[in-house]
Amino acid sequence: MSEVRLEGVTKRYTPAASAAVDDVSLTLTDGGFAVLLGPTGAGKTTTLRLVAGLEKADSGRIFIDDRDVTQEAPSTRDVTFVFQQYSLYPHLTVYDNLAFPLRSPARRQSKSEVEKRVTRVAEMLRIPHKLKNKATQLSGGEMQRVAIGRALVRSPSVYLMDEPLSSLDAKLRAELRLELKRIQHDLGATILYVTHDQVEAMTMASRIGVLSEGKLVQFGTPRQIYEDPDSIYVAERLGTPQINLLPVDLLPSGAILPGTARIGARTEHLRIEADGSGVEGRVVRIEHLGDQSHLHLEVAGHALTALADAHTPLAEGAAIRLTLSEPLCFGSDGRRLRA
Repeated sequence: MSEVRLEGVTKRYTPAASAAVDDVSLTLTDGGFAVLLGPTGAGKTTTLRLVAGLEKADSGRIFIDDRDVTQEAPSTRDVTFVFQQYSLYPHLTVYDNLAFPLRSPARRQSKSEVEKRVTRVAEMLRIPHKLKNKATQLSGGEMQRVAIGRALVRSPSVYLMDEPLSSLDAKLRAELRLELKRIQHDLGATILYVTHDQVEAMTMASRIGVLSEGKLVQFGTPRQIYEDPDSIYVAERLGTPQINLLPVDLLPSGAILPGTARIGARTEHLRIEADGSGVEGRVVRIEHLGDQSHLHLEVAGHALTALADAHTPLAEGAAIRLTLSEPLCFGSDGRRLRA
């Protein structure tokens, strides 16, 4: 596998347009799993296409394993791309779909090598019993496994994946997230992955890059991005339910920094107090999720969401008292304030 490095990469589709990717610099270490996270239009897919060579950078440089590939054609970069749609050949069997990249003139392998690689990848993806099936005979999850397998069978330097699980239902997405992370770990693969799904980012990535309007606004481990965000924008990208944003004086906390305009409160840092301390509020609604509950609260006219034990004896309309621990302080510009 290989390291991927972007240095000041910028891409505009027209000279007058704002940059789709704006001075992005990041390093994905050999064997790392980096996820680019952000809303539609943030520049995620364009960044992926620049690494693949499907788009040309206006400025900056792209390196794969210390080799400058900025001007190289896609075919020479030794990367593979998994798209959001399956893009399988419907008239071919699963075996032939998986074998297709190994039979191309540029990467032609012997028959025995093709069989060896296809069998190995099929077992890895747990679809060896489907090898004789036509692509049209597969379920959505199986088709996506084949699409991923077609990339894995090539053993490239870098795997590029553009929201490959987004069209699947929730159960299949959860299953394939685990499968893909397991495969990445077993292969030691270098993967650059695009998604707008924060759960995918948190559960799969070794590093997350948060993009906003073409700019990389923070790059770090999932824990760093969640616990130590650089801005309100980043804080809102991770966390279910979303982080609470509160006025400075709404809840008592001894850790408010000078210049704080808004407080960020994660659901797990809002505490229901039984001893009468804290600020009075009211339970508006309770979401029972089995192992835990989300409490939708009203405090002084502000809506908040808190996390509670599933067996907490509360009912809708109940009065509660609330305190906050570990507040995140943000200035008037939305940037994080740190001690």
